[in-house]
Amino acid sequence: MKPHFAMMAGYNAWCNARLYDAAAQLSDADYRADRGAFFKSVHGTLNHILVADRIWMKRFTGEGEAPNRLDAILFEDFAELRAARQEEDARIVAYVEGLSEADLTGRFRYRTITNPTDIEQPLAPALMHFFNHQTHHRGQVHCLLTGFGREAPSLDLLLLQRQTGIGTT
Repeated sequence: MKPHFAMMAGYNAWCNARLYDAAAQLSDADYRADRGAFFKSVHGTLNHILVADRIWMKRFTGEGEAPNRLDAILFEDFAELRAARQEEDARIVAYVEGLSEADLTGRFRYRTITNPTDIEQPLAPALMHFFNHQTHHRGQVHCLLTGFGREAPSLDLLLLQRQTGIGTT
């Protein structure tokens, strides 16, 4: 199970780098434009992905900052948001690398944000949700980019596998 999660952590960082490269090509007005997405804009959605990752990483590790709102804007400045994203991606990779197979079959406890409730659940399915959530919202950013007439980068896992060999053995 651990190789799967290591691949997903690498995939997450790879996708984010590609998506941020594409978003960097937008004008500031387009980057911040409310395009009707759940978190309104590219800016809002990229912030949300970081917000959710920080919330989950706090739950998984007990460390770091966890925003108390899913729509929080952590960084107004794109360059600062990008730097924080890169740091969080490195943190995610390191966290997954440090997990054992026993950790992955274990359980953990956390408290929800929107309807405060204590939850206990197995770690592996929560990690699956964590990585799936990122993919879901990156897809929204991808759509927003194409809506501006921009070419959005391929985010296919198979492309990463072909480029790196990860997950092919």
